[in-house]
Amino acid sequence: MKIAVASGKGGTGKTTVAVNLALSIGEAQLLDCDVEAPNVHLLLHPRGVESNPVYVKAPRIIEDRCNYCGRCAEACNFNAIFAARGRIILFEELCHG
Repeated sequence: MKIAVASGKGGTGKTTVAVNLALSIGEAQLLDCDVEAPNVHLLLHPRGVESNPVYVKAPRIIEDRCNYCGRCAEACNFNAIFAARGRIILFEELCHG
């Protein structure tokens, strides 16, 4: 049997539902396919996990070409860019590309 838990909206409890389904089934394999925040491992602490690094490109702010309009901050869905008072700050830990 294969079960998929999916939704386009974040924060709906997909991970919680998937983890609880896997635990209730017993002998189950659980694949976390969340490309932005795969975090099943935080709830299950699995052994023998294979991990491959993924690199995300962060935007580069070219200050001498920037007029500090704030459009980059408005366009960023993850609030990783902050524009204020002639300054642009990039929070790379929040950046998802």
